[in-house]
Amino acid sequence: MEPITLTTDRLLLRPFAPDDAAEVYAACQDPDIQRWTVVPSPYSRADAELFTGRLSPAGWQDDSMYNFAVALRDGGALTGALGINRGNQPGTYEVGFWAAGEHRGRGYMTEAVRRAAHWTFTSLGGDRLEWRAETGNVPSRAVALRAGFVMEGDQRSGLLNKGVRRDTWTGALLPSDLGLPGTCAYLPASAPARP
Repeated sequence: MEPITLTTDRLLLRPFAPDDAAEVYAACQDPDIQRWTVVPSPYSRADAELFTGRLSPAGWQDDSMYNFAVALRDGGALTGALGINRGNQPGTYEVGFWAAGEHRGRGYMTEAVRRAAHWTFTSLGGDRLEWRAETGNVPSRAVALRAGFVMEGDQRSGLLNKGVRRDTWTGALLPSDLGLPGTCAYLPASAPARP
């Protein structure tokens, strides 16, 4: 897929470029990003250069992952990163994100996740967008909830992070949650009969 840029009232979601490496490196020195995400720890300048210069462009090229630099529209400062990855089933995608420390608490990531979800459903033909975070990552869960994700439960050993299997919280967003049609019919399970 050709890389694209998405916009919101306050943000640009644009493909990463090699010249983003310095800002990505600086943001990923944050202990919370290294603790709760799968970025390497310690995080080196070479890691940032690999991510911005090779991995992100390759994901767009082979249609496996679509990484966006989340930047302010009015100044271009990097507020975070957001990725949409293809899931294991047709029409299923997964979202992951981190926010730079100085930009947290302003609703930027919620805004970015909602915009990326809309794009996933309307342009990629997604019928399900999954979110997963290590159990205890309360800020990520708060973003997912504000973006409209429905929590679906816990997964034991649901994430491999830095060589350790960890339990996760999981949630999903469907096109109908955003008032959009899906590409396939969806038949939810019937509620159990009450005695």
